[in-house]
Amino acid sequence: MVTITKTCRHCDGDQLYRNGLTSNGKQRYQCKDCGRSSREDPQPQGYTEEERERILRAYQERSSLRGLTRTFGVSRNTVSSWLKKKDELQPELSTTLLPAPGSATLELDELWSFVRSRNNKQWIWIALCRDTRQIVAYYVGDRSEASCRRLWERIPSEYRQAHIYSDFWAAYQAVLPADQHTACGKESGQTSHVERWNNTLRQRLARFVRKTLSFSKCEKMHEICLRLFLYRYNLQRLT
Repeated sequence: MVTITKTCRHCDGDQLYRNGLTSNGKQRYQCKDCGRSSREDPQPQGYTEEERERILRAYQERSSLRGLTRTFGVSRNTVSSWLKKKDELQPELSTTLLPAPGSATLELDELWSFVRSRNNKQWIWIALCRDTRQIVAYYVGDRSEASCRRLWERIPSEYRQAHIYSDFWAAYQAVLPADQHTACGKESGQTSHVERWNNTLRQRLARFVRKTLSFSKCEKMHEICLRLFLYRYNLQRLT
């Protein structure tokens, strides 16, 4: 009979006792000598860049953070940390845009989501270029005229001369130049591309589905996940 003795990876002490399980089901140990924790069979070198990218891509295909834990064995806190670090390294969304066409057309729309509670609605304002199918600007806030104005201010100057289609929400008529703006209903088909994009967002990221258990717990992470998706979505339109 072979006896395997586990030692603390911090101090090499052998006085370990079980201290619950990690989020991915591995045994956690506490060292009596140094008091530090360790887990059973830790991954020695962490995750490679390729593994991280594969997991983050899976996250943007409707998988929740807990779903990633079940599939890849990675802690949801680890994935959240990756998302925050990746967001810090991303350039401005404008760097992902194709040159504005000579007679560009923009479609504007807003969709609601929530953070932690349905009472805390977060409205996502989107400006989509019909010609390139790219998102030229976004803003997360309420559904007020001030939020619409912030979206308009974020639209790059080369796209500001485009003709704009939106629904009949009063904020658009108050903010957008009258000679460039046309308000219309869904039956006209003039905003069909941005409305279809709204469905794409909800299909790809579980936290933006209106009836879901995968909702965001904080507004910062809510916007980080949206921004990373927009960045990747625009880059895909370049090819």
